[in-house]
Amino acid sequence: TGVVPFVALLLLQRRPVTGRALLVTGNSCSSHGLCRSNVQEQTRRQVAVLNATAQELFSLYLKCQGEPFSSESDKLCNPAGIFFPAFRVNRTSERKEVMVAMYKLFAFLNASLGNITRDQEELNPLAKELLERLHNTTKTTRGLISNLTCLLCKNYNIFQVDVRYGDSSKGKSAFKKKQQGCQVLRKYVQVIGQAARVLLPHLSPS
Repeated sequence: TGVVPFVALLLLQRRPVTGRALLVTGNSCSSHGLCRSNVQEQTRRQVAVLNATAQELFSLYLKCQGEPFSSESDKLCNPAGIFFPAFRVNRTSERKEVMVAMYKLFAFLNASLGNITRDQEELNPLAKELLERLHNTTKTTRGLISNLTCLLCKNYNIFQVDVRYGDSSKGKSAFKKKQQGCQVLRKYVQVIGQAARVLLPHLSPS
């Protein structure tokens, strides 16, 4: 089975923080089992699912926040002012570089989804469809992180990655919580398509 990553517990930090996320416990990959035989195909499917559902998640999120988010999303959800991991790799980048960039992206996203889900459980507890989509996206993201962890260990003996996490929304007003969620999800929609285009060729069967 794939190794399970130990994502640093930085959800409650108030400012962007750089942390070293331990992919595996211990100080090397040697003591951990091999990846599942279908780990590359499973990773491809997970990225494809996230890419296919990102826009729907963002649209449903906006709908559930009500006004002024529904009518002023371009202004209120502009992600220019928030931290989001830089994604500078492309199809010609080395596979190792792509895998590390992917891990940083999805570790950040997993933490952000935790923030957003917590806030929506508080602000919109009756928005069952939205909460279900958030939980499903988080589940897929965690599975993807696990598979990326395994591939990084197996192929490159990488067992820790420097990851920067964004602001926590804890303690902010309801409006700011809603806005931060829509900013992160808007940026996610923009980046996931690029991530899929870059990663999938590197996971094609050899």
